[in-house]
Amino acid sequence: MSDQFNPNSQEAKDIAYHFHPYTNPTALAKEGPMIIHKGKGVFVYDGDGKDYIEGLAGLWCASFGFSEAELVKAATKQMQELPYYHSFSAKTHNPAINLAEKLVKLAPDGLDKVFFCNSGSEANDTAIKMVWYYQAAIGKPEKHKIISRKRGYHGVTLAAASLTALDYVQKGFGLPLEFAKHTSSPHYFLDAKDGESEADFVARCMQELEELIAEEGADTIGAFIAEPVMGAGGAIVHPKGYFEALQPILKKHDILFIADEVICGFGRTGNMWGSDTYNLKPDILTCAKALSSAYLPISAVLVSQAVADGMSAQADKLGQFGHGYTYTGHPVPAAVALRTLELMEERDVLKHIQSVAPLFQTRIQALKKYDSVGDARGVGLIGGIEFVAKPNTRIKPNPAHKVGLKVMKMLQDAGVIIRALPLDGIAFCPPLIISSDEINIMFDRIESAMPAVDELVKNLD
Repeated sequence: MSDQFNPNSQEAKDIAYHFHPYTNPTALAKEGPMIIHKGKGVFVYDGDGKDYIEGLAGLWCASFGFSEAELVKAATKQMQELPYYHSFSAKTHNPAINLAEKLVKLAPDGLDKVFFCNSGSEANDTAIKMVWYYQAAIGKPEKHKIISRKRGYHGVTLAAASLTALDYVQKGFGLPLEFAKHTSSPHYFLDAKDGESEADFVARCMQELEELIAEEGADTIGAFIAEPVMGAGGAIVHPKGYFEALQPILKKHDILFIADEVICGFGRTGNMWGSDTYNLKPDILTCAKALSSAYLPISAVLVSQAVADGMSAQADKLGQFGHGYTYTGHPVPAAVALRTLELMEERDVLKHIQSVAPLFQTRIQALKKYDSVGDARGVGLIGGIEFVAKPNTRIKPNPAHKVGLKVMKMLQDAGVIIRALPLDGIAFCPPLIISSDEINIMFDRIESAMPAVDELVKNLD
């Protein structure tokens, strides 16, 4: 432990006792943690009272910011009435019933049943099991493989992490498991060949998908999973025509389509669902994060009637649907999630997003004026920029320099918390309640650091 920390300080205790996710333990022991003490609106505050705009809404999730009294009230009321009950053995409670009804009414057409989990990882893990269960129910148990895309992020449980095609989630863990197959990333800026148009790039991605299906055998592939906008893998917006070309291929080969809406759901792209924004017709949809504005852990898997009927027939044959969690449909998170969705309607949050998103996207695009920024992209209130070693090229900095992490720290010092992305980029995903003035404050702070970022990248070897 570094000598700079008083042994009785919170920093020292954290280093001594707390094993952090997605953190380098050696660096933590040397530099210490950042301890957030309180939040108000889109701001969070450290122990010295310094404010930071939370430019990633925590972890893509705190849609109503960090001080929404209505959600606290909903949790408190439910804690007093029924602090816990389960959904096993045909038991349930009103918050789970009412939330399931609300989700189905809000869902894209064709999704009719809801299963509750506790995180995005659990939701995607459950979706995998549902695919296997359903395929076995209709007499196709060999349709066991699931395809995801390179740079896709679908969680960190053993199965979900196998679909997450990012090295840092798999290396050291013996992953991916054999069922997971990966096709091309839809990252046009990085993966397009020189002179390749978006249309030609999409056609090549589809050809590579068809080749993978042919190689593995369509009769062994149960589902394909995709985020409407790829989040942790790079804030990647798909090129025009991508999903229009993709969905008929899945239909042709009788492959279920899972829409991973863990980040995109509940307004992030300017519509209730990313599936609405991109006209997706999933058989299964997973959601989490903004479902409760992250005030309490909850997630959900929405399935079509056909999938639900297949699973029901299999469960009847076997005696029960043998899957669930102690906290499936926990009444307190369910109550908070229901109130979150009610607030979205009462306050017309979608209209607000649509009103401020043009400014947000304009400020993102303006960052391209800096020599270190090779690409800027986004939709709604999500976006990202990608750093390059040389202006007006696609040449990436040497990964050993960890440019994204260094920029993340520089922006944090400027009063904005964001997320470093793989391959040296940063993402923006503020609370959905952010105002135009706060968007300008956020990007003014970011731009105050950008000349130093340019110098950092310019002077790398």
